[in-house]
Amino acid sequence: MRNGKSKTYEVIIVGGGPAGLTAGLYTSRSRFQTLLIERGLFGGQMTTTDLIENYPGFPQGITGEELSRLMEEQAKRFGLETVSDEVMEVALEGDLKRVRMYELTYYCEALIICTGTEYRKLGAPGEIEFAGKGVSYCSTCDGAFFQDRQIVVVGGGDSALTEALFLTKFAKEVTVIHRRDQFRGTKIYQERADASPKIKFLLNSVVQEIKGDAVVRSVVVKNVKTGETKEFEADGAFIFVGISPRTQFLKGLIQVDEAGYILTSANCETSEKGIFAAGDCRKQLLRQITTAVGDGATAAFAVEKYLEAKE
Repeated sequence: MRNGKSKTYEVIIVGGGPAGLTAGLYTSRSRFQTLLIERGLFGGQMTTTDLIENYPGFPQGITGEELSRLMEEQAKRFGLETVSDEVMEVALEGDLKRVRMYELTYYCEALIICTGTEYRKLGAPGEIEFAGKGVSYCSTCDGAFFQDRQIVVVGGGDSALTEALFLTKFAKEVTVIHRRDQFRGTKIYQERADASPKIKFLLNSVVQEIKGDAVVRSVVVKNVKTGETKEFEADGAFIFVGISPRTQFLKGLIQVDEAGYILTSANCETSEKGIFAAGDCRKQLLRQITTAVGDGATAAFAVEKYLEAKE
């Protein structure tokens, strides 16, 4: 039953990253009454990126914060409504989709899921206990707190390498810990990390435990080949060991793969009519700002065709 605070929109978009903002730009510009719901900052993980070098149109690069601001400004220019809240559940109610948050409930004819991903936890003892006390998942957010300190970065992909490079602006020494003997990150980031005098590498190694008192003081590292365990002094641990899609609230509603990524058609259609998905939360080969923007436009156009067919 709809409460007094509920409202019905033609389109609701869940998630305000590049996919969601692009979808909102397109649907609003097409004069569909659109609401975008974002639980955090507009721009999503893009806001935490120090320098974006591979987004077309910015030959000298652009900060994630600035690109997020520009995308938000452009989307709102055409009348996009926004609300800061977290979606708890999505369900079907007749021909409409019901989107429930903590206190409010909204309804829509078409729904676009653009919730992106979140950083995966390492799972080592001490990680949760020291979160915000030396353990971080965002160097742009927390790097400045580690001026002239020794820190470790855990991971071997693009995120780990780019974040390690950013942290050299503050830290005295950055040790990158990776469980394999080779990195998965792009070659150009590997080359830059190799060339940095502040970055050291600890390969074939995993973090067994993060230790400290009020804050992080050390990490216990195990060599996966020899089994040898050592404890290293560290003032902070930045974790970049992968991502997981933020799709838990959709459980049982639409089809997802074993990792939780939403299965869609080439037109961003999910298994449920009227529900679309765009950006990093859907199953696809590449997850970049450029692909998220393309998804947002495709999903918005598919929504337009879906709503026109209903008339």
